Order: sequence, then C-alpha cells, then structure tokens
Amino acid sequence: MGATVTDPLVGRLVDGRYEVLSRIARGGMATVYLAVDRRLDREVALKVMHPHLAEGTSGADFVARFRREARTAARLTHPGLVGVYDQGVDGDTSYLTMEYVDGVTLRRRLGERGALSVGEALRIADAVLDALAAAHRGGLVHRDIKPENVLLANDDRVKLADFGLARAVTEVTATTTGTVLGTVAYLAPELVVRGVSDARTDVYACGVLLFEMLTGKQPFTGDTPIQVAFQHVNNDVPAPSDQVDWLPIEVDELVRALAARDPDDRPVDAAAAAALLRRTRAELDPETLARAADVPPTIVLPAATDPDETELDTGSASTDETTWIEPVDHHGSTVALPIGLASASAPAATAPAAGRVAAPRRRHRLLAALLVLVLLLGGGAWWYVAAGPAAHATVPPLAGLSQQAATRALAARGLHAHAVQAYDDASVGTVFSSQPRSGAQVHKGSDVTISVSQGPRLTTMPKKLIGVMQNQAAATLQAAHLGVSYGEQQYDDAAPRGAVLHATLPDGSAAIGGDRVPWGTTVQLVISDGPAPVTIPSVLGGSQADAKETLSGSGLKLAVKKAYSDTVPAGQVMAQSPKPDAEGHRGETVTVTVSQGPELVDLPNVYGENVANATKRLQEAGFKVEVHQPQGITPLNIVYSQHPGGGGGKQAPKGSTVVINVF
Repeated sequence: MGATVTDPLVGRLVDGRYEVLSRIARGGMATVYLAVDRRLDREVALKVMHPHLAEGTSGADFVARFRREARTAARLTHPGLVGVYDQGVDGDTSYLTMEYVDGVTLRRRLGERGALSVGEALRIADAVLDALAAAHRGGLVHRDIKPENVLLANDDRVKLADFGLARAVTEVTATTTGTVLGTVAYLAPELVVRGVSDARTDVYACGVLLFEMLTGKQPFTGDTPIQVAFQHVNNDVPAPSDQVDWLPIEVDELVRALAARDPDDRPVDAAAAAALLRRTRAELDPETLARAADVPPTIVLPAATDPDETELDTGSASTDETTWIEPVDHHGSTVALPIGLASASAPAATAPAAGRVAAPRRRHRLLAALLVLVLLLGGGAWWYVAAGPAAHATVPPLAGLSQQAATRALAARGLHAHAVQAYDDASVGTVFSSQPRSGAQVHKGSDVTISVSQGPRLTTMPKKLIGVMQNQAAATLQAAHLGVSYGEQQYDDAAPRGAVLHATLPDGSAAIGGDRVPWGTTVQLVISDGPAPVTIPSVLGGSQADAKETLSGSGLKLAVKKAYSDTVPAGQVMAQSPKPDAEGHRGETVTVTVSQGPELVDLPNVYGENVANATKRLQEAGFKVEVHQPQGITPLNIVYSQHPGGGGGKQAPKGSTVVINVF
C-alpha cells in the first residue's frame, strides 16, 4: 500500500488525457496503473515503461519492444485477448493504454487455492488456447505464456495479456549476442537451445501452465534460471499423476502432448491443441472434473519466478525466470540466458603455478621481455583464430536458393546447414529464411537453420456451406483450419434467417467445396436475414383478380375463401387476414374472403294452403312473408297465388320476401 501512496505518477494526468488513480502491478519493464480516460470517460489500464530502461545503448531495444506490444496487440481482435487502445509518449513517459480487466491474475488464483479443479484448469487452458489461436492465425507467436499474463475477470472471463515478446512466426527470435527472451519456467526446449520459436512454442508453455494448474507446482524448478532451462532441454515434462495420483491417464496424455520435448510431437498450433483439449474434457466424468488436488494455498512464488512480475507480495526475493536481451543485474534477479547454455557444460578453470627464478638483473629483464613478446604474439594469434576475425563468419544471403545451394554457400564460409521443412508461399524446395538471419556474424562451425519451403499449407474447402445455418458453417470452416468473417446480412424470400447465402474468398471469388486453399484463409459468409418485411396492403372491396395482383406486387401469396353475404355483392372481397396495414414478410400468405352474394334455398309452393300454414312453411325455409288480400277479407284465408312462385326445385335468396295472396 505504501508503494502505491508514494508513487509519483498516482494523481497525475498523463498526456493531458489519462488520470492515474492507483497502481495495479509493477514488473521488471513497466508499471501498470488504473486510470480514467477523461476523453471517453472509461477506466483503462495504463502501462508505463520504466524511464531508466530507455537510457544507454540498449534503451532503444526496450522502447521498440514496448511500442511493438501496442502494435502487435492492436492487430488482433478476440474476446480472449486484452485490447490495446492507445500508445504514446508524454515527456519521458512512454505508455500504452489497455482494456481494464476487473479481476485477478492466474498467479494470484493459484496462490490462493494451491491447485484448481480439473474442470476449471481445462476451462482456463481452453480459453488461453482459443485466444492464442487468433494470434497464430494472424502469424504471431506470443512467447511469454505464464500465469502472470492470464487474467481472470470477476465474471469468469479469461483474458490473455502482454504481447511485449510476441514475434512473427518467421522472424528471428534470438539476438546476435545469443540470448533468448521469455520466462524460463515455461520456455520450450527449442527456444532455449536454438533460439527459434513457432506456434508450437506457445503450445508447450500452455502444457506447462496446465500442469501447474492441476498440481499446484511447476514441472521444473531450481535455484537459478540455468538449472530450470537445463531441465526443460534434457527432461520430459512429468505426468501430472506423478504429483496427483488420482488424475486419469487422459489428463496425463493431454499435458504430455502439449508439452512434448520435440516440437514435432506437439499439436501444430493453438487451434489444434484446443481441439485435443476439448476431446479430452469430453471423456472425463463430472466427478473428476469437479475434483482438485489437495495442495495447500500459498502466496510464496515458486523458485525461478520473478516477484517483480506478479501482484503477489512474497516478502522476499527469488530468482527471476524472465531473461532479457541486456545483462542487467538487479541483485541477482535478472540474467541473460545464452542460447545453448542449458545443454552445455562449463569446464573448471585452473591457474598455472607460479615459480621464482634466480638470475642476474639484465638476464632477467631480457627473459621477461622475450616472454612478454611470446605471450603477445601467441595471445594475438589465439585471439585472431579463437575470437577475432578468423573465428567468425557472416551468414550469406540464402533466400531463394535451393536447399543444396544454400548448404554449399554456408559450407564455403565454414558453417553447417540445418534444414527444416516449413510451409511458405515461396517456391517448393527454396529457402525462405534462416536463423541466424543473413548478415549476422557467427562463430565458424556454427549451425545455421535454414527454412525450406514446402509450399503454402493447404486445406480443403468444405463442400456444404450454402444453405447451412451460420453456427454450423462457422464450425465446419474452423474444423478445416479456415477463418470466417461476415458480410452484411441480406433478405431472402427462400432462405430462412441465419442460413448461409454466399461464401466468398478474400479475392471475391466463390468458395467452392472441394477446392484446395491456403491454410488459414478467411471465408466471408453472407447470412440470410429471412424474407424482407412488408406492410400488408388492403384488398377489401375489390375482385379476387385485383387482390391477387395487389398482393403479388408486395411479394405476398393469396389464399381464397368464399362465403355468402346479404350485403356484399358477389365476387367482391369482403374480409382479409392479416388485416390491412399489419406488418408481415415477403412470401407470407394473405387469406381473403370473397362474397358469393346471398345464399339460395328451395322455395316451397304454398298454393291452396291456409295462410297460417303457408306463412309458417315459408318462414321455416328462411324467407320473409308478406300477405296480401286483394279481394278483401274473407273467412277462407286460402293462398291462391305467391310471388315468386315456388316448388319444382325453384330457389330464392335466403331471407328474401315472398308475397302470398289470400282470399
């Protein structure tokens, strides 16, 4: 707390925009603060590089690395990656602003719990691999996967942070001084020995991370970074069940696959590793997933872990597991790790015995002068051969050469070629990069790794995409190691909402099932938004033909019902459903009711009947009766005529009036 209160940056306004509220964490390269962006009125994490690192000959490397982190992270968009908003300089303060994640680091969680449940460990590892897959698809390797860089939000989201060490997959990963960057407890053997890394290097670190979450311990520890690195190079990561005996063999096989010593034995990238993890998780029962190793909680960091790069206060110093390019010494906590040192042995030095020769002063001076001359000549020759120009060679330009030609060019300079096959857009069989890169000064007899193109890595376009629902199409593309993006949704009368209408490649051509396309190609999907909305028009009072024409013009279908009506003339629309001005969609059906006019019923013949009986019969048949007595009142009341006339199958509109004449 005292460090936070006395921090001179707390309370300051950086670059006229970011108000620093408090300090979150301090590492060997930068300090992270909680700040408020006054311009956008939101909380951000403000990462400020330590000013002293910008000084001296190595200062430019640190500033470049700091700025590279902003550019690298800004290239990637994924919900599992901490977003970078801004980067700038305010006086001597180099800073970048990032998404503020309210939660704790995985290091803190492990310190609090000792070990995580199997289900929780797999969930976090899955989220980290899913985020890394986005980086790998973008051609980047993170290179610094560790609990300090895994953020656990209070809402259970998992975020991967710190792309300060990220590099392009094909970029040289070691400096000419022969040192490597990274965190020793999680460094892959190939990065320690040869200084090379690719997506599988991140997969190895995730395997170590999963081991630590399951067991509460790192697989390798030591008093110095060199001891830890030596174990990574020379020993297989042990099975987690060696520490926690109830862990099933499926978990052991998963960890050992991710953290295999030979990169060729690991999944090719984070996406493949995540698929393996998910298959393993599906094989585990709920009881195993809910169980956690019985490891006592502790906030004391493991050996070979940098206390300055964590939020935990251990109260004592320990060996830093992060090694930088420059050999800075902070009380023994930061060192440079030379490439290959973990697999080399240092011979013990011996000192020659000294003796005293009695001689006259002149002779003594002459012998001393001759001895100095011999030492100078011998030392100079030794220096020239062992450490001077004769001991070094320049890596020649190799890009574009065949493997055989590149091998000959290196041999001509006293260097050995170590060829590795890799996918690239260069012509098959040609060299597209080397490690160390062309122009680098190396010791004669050194190995130079040349990457020989196998051609672009290809995959097969899935055959069925059009008409498939969005989530199924996306899963199919991802399973084929293809990316997916989305164009603007379109209305379609035939395709249901969410179905794929079009699938196109980056050049705008159609994605054709069965075609071979480069691995990682992004396929753009256009998704149906269903039929377009329309306002239902009114067709009341018109004819059936008029209704059909009007509805067709709006993309609607017509259904017809007929009914009798005493009020609406036959052939006219007297009702519709949905009603006029209702909201609908193209392709929907509007049902109209067309009038048949009044209903016709049989008209009885009541001639000669008593007026009362005649009236009753006509009314029961559905008619109105009007009685006329044109001849005056008589006692007979017999019907002698009716209009209209009935009988013989004659019909009249139901409800119409029948006039009967009586006498």
